[in-house]
Amino acid sequence: MSDSLSELAARADVLRQQIQRANHQYYVLDQPEISDREYDLMFRQLQELEAAHPELRTADSPTLRVGAPPQSLLPKREHMVAMLSLANAFDDDELRAWEERVARLVGDGARRAYTAELKIDGAAVSLTYEHGVFVTGTTRGNGRIGEDVTPNLRTLRTIPLRLNAPNPPRLVEIRGEVYFPFRQFELLNQRRRDAAEPLFANPRNAAAGSLRQLDPSVTAQRAVRFFGFSVVAPPGVTLPFATQWELLDTLAEWGVAVEPHRVRCRSMKEVIAFVQRVEHELRPTLDFGIDGVVVKVDSLSLEDELGTIGGREPRWAIARKFAPDIAETRLLAIDVNVGRTGVLTPFAVLEPVEIGGAVVKLATLHNADYIRTKDLHVGDWVQVKRAGDVIPQVIASLADRRTGEERLWTMPERCPRCGTPVEDDPDLAGVFCPNLACPGRQLEGIVHFASRGAMDIRGLSYARVQQLIAAGLVRDAGDLFSLTAEQLSPLEGFGETSARQLVAAIEEAKGRPLSRLLYALGIRHVGANAAQLLARYFGNLDAVAAADWQEVEAVHGIGDITAESVEQFFDHQTTWPLLEKLRAAGVNFTEPRAEGSSRSLAGKTIVITGTLPTLSRAEATRLVEAHGGNVASAVSKSTSFVVAGESAGSKLERAHALGVEAIDEAELLRRIDAHP
Repeated sequence: MSDSLSELAARADVLRQQIQRANHQYYVLDQPEISDREYDLMFRQLQELEAAHPELRTADSPTLRVGAPPQSLLPKREHMVAMLSLANAFDDDELRAWEERVARLVGDGARRAYTAELKIDGAAVSLTYEHGVFVTGTTRGNGRIGEDVTPNLRTLRTIPLRLNAPNPPRLVEIRGEVYFPFRQFELLNQRRRDAAEPLFANPRNAAAGSLRQLDPSVTAQRAVRFFGFSVVAPPGVTLPFATQWELLDTLAEWGVAVEPHRVRCRSMKEVIAFVQRVEHELRPTLDFGIDGVVVKVDSLSLEDELGTIGGREPRWAIARKFAPDIAETRLLAIDVNVGRTGVLTPFAVLEPVEIGGAVVKLATLHNADYIRTKDLHVGDWVQVKRAGDVIPQVIASLADRRTGEERLWTMPERCPRCGTPVEDDPDLAGVFCPNLACPGRQLEGIVHFASRGAMDIRGLSYARVQQLIAAGLVRDAGDLFSLTAEQLSPLEGFGETSARQLVAAIEEAKGRPLSRLLYALGIRHVGANAAQLLARYFGNLDAVAAADWQEVEAVHGIGDITAESVEQFFDHQTTWPLLEKLRAAGVNFTEPRAEGSSRSLAGKTIVITGTLPTLSRAEATRLVEAHGGNVASAVSKSTSFVVAGESAGSKLERAHALGVEAIDEAELLRRIDAHP
């Protein structure tokens, strides 16, 4: 190595150390020492050095966190030592019974010290470090074999790429939990809501889904975090601690994030007092989900002596589980929301009650069948569950507390917003308002029209649509295209610049293809995929509007329910004034024809399942069909291959069962590009 290269290597090493320290101070200790600008400058310098001299890039370089190219379906990896499942205790007596079992096996010495830790409600992972450098990361899987998610875990800044240890063990696995902070989870779901994408059910599912991304850059964009709680090593490797308490302190010294609310208890009485304090005082203040406290015999030598039960559960630890986040309150009323497609969705108006640190006043009731199945009456005492879910839900009525003053509820026969008679929707087990001009559909319809998957009008948020309606500037989506900067700039939150930017974004949206416009119009049963099929088949909006339901049903992939819905939409008296506004504004009514496409997928039947990293379902379908392939909705023996994304589910399982090949988005693009 030349002197100049040696100097560059030394500089790269210093930058790596500085960046690693900054990451630890910011993400683990929450005590940043430098500004974001200073950090960005250092990071950019290291990127440039490694780009110019790839031989200087090390396995622990923080530049590896930005995400590797999309991976194929996740490979499997066996754990060094099996990842065990904890036995549960659901009350204090069961904790005491566990203590007695332990004492009978190893004597009263076990009673002298316990370590109690919060039980994080996330996704368990195992991190392998060789000579202090992070080399692989694996999900729990079945306890013996998990999925290799190393590129994704590299993006988590609470996971050090190199342990801060002068003499790290030759080989160790650090176990812990990946979790989603509540605040970041809510922001993620808000972004997905704005983009008309499915919402994650809860932070735990979102954390697990983030780990299993085929494209690590998606994981990098999500604010998942990691807490470590155990270390295992192969025979012959000596670890520098003798107790669980020392183990956690050592992890913190190594730069691994450790949950701070842990305690060392000298008796079971202290353990129980800690459990009570966590459940009733600490839990509501946390920004992440927990479902209990893990109690461990502190001595690691006693852990070895106690061993496991059938190789599944450790005798030396137990999870003191909390009751679910459920509260009892009064069901004051059942109200109805009218969505953008006119569907009437009931929701509960509750006597305010605190659940998990949040005051809950409203809860979802799904539909009339749900209310009937749960036997809910207005005035009932009910149980309400939150448990980290985005929307609280009523889970049961307390019928034994009824006084006789409660009353049954029925779905209104007329829309509560416009008075139009409602119609049945068998597919949704509910009813809908057919009036396209219904005020209840106005807000949600315009928000959907502007969303990313539709006309993608940047800067037109939910709150701004509410503001425009309140100001009397818009009544439907067509009115958006007549807005001027002069009308917008006096509104609160707008200035001249932001007003001009929104007007420019609306102007840009005029050029979107017909498929996006059809989806944006909010026609019942017409999602992005059906909109693509209709746009390609008919070519222009006037042809779609003039078609009867038989002509629409003739489009491959369009069913009779969707066909009837399309015909009803264009026959409705409020549709044509909206379309004429769009036409007068110069909105594009045509779909461009695919040009220069290959026939690389000719004759192949392809199923697309799950959420792909970069392509929407409609975009992936269009791409496949443009290159000669046919997209099917179900997997069969005749399926050529399945393109699988996040949360692929049963279709991917059926593909495996039938021996059908499964690939990811990156492989689909490679197969298309390989045949110009």
